[in-house]
Amino acid sequence: MAAPEPAPRRGREREREDESEDESDILEESPCGRWQKRREQVNQGNMPGVQSTFLAMDTEEGVEVVWNELHFADRKAFAAHEEKIQTMFEQLVLVDHPNIVKLHKYWLDASDAWARVIFITEYVSSGSLKQFLKKTKKNHKAMNARAWKRWCTQILSALSFLHACSPPIIHGNLTSDTIFIQHNGLIKIGSALPDDLRSPIRAEREELRNLHFFPPEYGEVADGTAVDIFSFGMCALEMAVLEIQANGDTRVTEEAITRARHSLSDPNMREFILSCLARDPAHRPSAHNLLFHRVLFEVHSLKLLAAHCFIQHQYLMPENVVEEKTKAVDLHAVLAEIPRPPWPPLQWRYSEVSCLELDKFLEDVRNGIYPLMNFAAARPLGLPRVLAPPPEEAQKAKTPTPEPFDSETRKVVQMQCNLERSEDKARWHLTLLLVLEDRLHRQLTYDLLPTDSAQDLAAELVHYGFVHEDDRTKLAAFLESTFLKYLGAQP
Repeated sequence: MAAPEPAPRRGREREREDESEDESDILEESPCGRWQKRREQVNQGNMPGVQSTFLAMDTEEGVEVVWNELHFADRKAFAAHEEKIQTMFEQLVLVDHPNIVKLHKYWLDASDAWARVIFITEYVSSGSLKQFLKKTKKNHKAMNARAWKRWCTQILSALSFLHACSPPIIHGNLTSDTIFIQHNGLIKIGSALPDDLRSPIRAEREELRNLHFFPPEYGEVADGTAVDIFSFGMCALEMAVLEIQANGDTRVTEEAITRARHSLSDPNMREFILSCLARDPAHRPSAHNLLFHRVLFEVHSLKLLAAHCFIQHQYLMPENVVEEKTKAVDLHAVLAEIPRPPWPPLQWRYSEVSCLELDKFLEDVRNGIYPLMNFAAARPLGLPRVLAPPPEEAQKAKTPTPEPFDSETRKVVQMQCNLERSEDKARWHLTLLLVLEDRLHRQLTYDLLPTDSAQDLAAELVHYGFVHEDDRTKLAAFLESTFLKYLGAQP
């Protein structure tokens, strides 16, 4: 007969069970009842000014989220800025990007003595970039260059999205502690806080080890997009070398940063990082331009467009369509070739394309690692600045109504138009192909009415954001000549 388990061990297990039950206790609910705050605290984001972050439950979706609290000791000061705070948070709620931790909802809670802003964010449980780098260094492994490129691309995609908003959103707290890695390789940067609510002085006093992520001008001048570029450059350097040695618990020295830069063997990587760390903010490149740097730009836009198109219509195809198609391909057949007279052509055969790599690429696109917006032209993303309803009326989460149409900022470089008779010969079907300056092809179709004119159609395309305002006259003239060609002989 086995000996009975010692009582002290059973006691310790019982204590752990009690602690687990205490952490799951519901401390508070949102006004709408959807979000339930638990006792367990989490460390996600390290946002300056946020006094506490708790694990919470989204009762509608059945997933865990983070309950963040931003406290204001001065009730009068809060009341003076209450409208501005609501406006800023309304803008942040609208931010939706696969590489940014989602801010789901916020509300205000004010009493006579104090006030707080409570906001719910997405919970990322896989850990921060700093934790991942420490584990990698502990195993004595060097950083994989391909992983480094994928991480940089995703971070820059998020920053490019924020900076393209109108007005631009500055993250202002980008460090290896505020970047998270999911199990599938997807990177997410922590939610941005409105610039008026960030506290550089508090960050400097409490987070000395993170001061090297902030540029020399930080806290002295108004934050611009260049602040985030410098922080990104320092994150990219830390990802490349795994760790920048600090002097104990104090801040990282300039000497340590210099040694880390000099340890980079890839000249393209070194030039890429140094451009981000330029001391003059005006000399730092934009996030959008960095996405096309030669050290990162390795996925052709046509390949990415094809992958997104395939995934969006995958429901129309068999589950194993890629595997079946590749089995039917003659591996010795020529996929593409480059003529090089008088030398033989350079040929690329199907055998040189790995089916496993194709499956992995499609999976990465499906998981959001290669967002299509990376390769869009830089254009302002208008976010409506609508005030939230007062707390007593905000019983249910309401999604703000976006602006109906965005203005097109890209010029048309090529136009093609075709008119075909319908089967009943009663109307004409118009097909318009536009090539924009970033090589994006836009195909539009329309059934012409007897009352339609070229000028009206051009004005409507500008109104709905399909064509740049400057191209209105040119497009109207082109449509007019097409109408004369096809309809000139019509009564």
